[in-house]
Amino acid sequence: MMDVRRLVLLRDLAEYQTVTAVADVHHVTASAVSQQLRALEAEVGKPLLLREGRTVRLTSAGRALARRCEDVLAALERASAEVNELAGTIDGELAVGCFTSGFPALAMPMAETLHTRHPQLRFRFLESEPEDTIPMLRQRRLDLVLAYRYRHLGTELQPGLVGLPLCDDPFLICVPERLREAVEADGLAALREQPWVVFPTGSCREATVHACRTAGFTPQVVHNCASIPVTLDMVVAGLGVTMMPAMATRNAPPGLAMVPASGLHRKIEVVVRAGTERQPVIAAALDALAQP
Repeated sequence: MMDVRRLVLLRDLAEYQTVTAVADVHHVTASAVSQQLRALEAEVGKPLLLREGRTVRLTSAGRALARRCEDVLAALERASAEVNELAGTIDGELAVGCFTSGFPALAMPMAETLHTRHPQLRFRFLESEPEDTIPMLRQRRLDLVLAYRYRHLGTELQPGLVGLPLCDDPFLICVPERLREAVEADGLAALREQPWVVFPTGSCREATVHACRTAGFTPQVVHNCASIPVTLDMVVAGLGVTMMPAMATRNAPPGLAMVPASGLHRKIEVVVRAGTERQPVIAAALDALAQP
């Protein structure tokens, strides 16, 4: 019988390519990963890895087994859900990852609804962007993730994950009030000569740069800022312009002009591991998120 945890390591090796990267994801040593993969080979009775000096590659058997890992994990999740449904109770802990601007609009209303309906349920929240929380969901360090994807970047969820749409969040062009008319008339093209304030890294930065290039120019990034409130204050002060999802502008400062960016938005969704949708705790959270 194959050990499921070892299967997960093999799946991650197929994705991340190196034992060191897999070790980093799981917060263990590379030698521990190698030891577990050798044990998996013994369980299977066939070589799964080709070891060439300090590098490893998956054999055809290794690749085939890695491809089946998500099917095995989903089947186990469904079996666990059926067993837990029989208990008829909703308690324990729910570990939730949520992006910063989604907390007031999504995470907190969900928590309030669940607390009212199931007061024995405990929460563990992590505020971080999908780039961080989605891998943690796959590694079973989170149960549910509130995330977003930018449609115009064409990003897809990884195998083994299910995304359930919640809403669309439109992109807004954020400028000082003096630039409102120009942006309303010409859109992003009106800002080709302006300095820009953008996030230092991540998909929000990529989405902004992509949108500007689609409009015919590369933004002149002068300021890199990870804080939404500070970014908007800089725009009001005339230090630059930016783009923000509407959900991030709930507490916009006075003097900020926000003009919709035609056709640009991000998809807000709740992401879970395939097979966990019927887990009582997760099903209750999904139901709370579906409430108007």
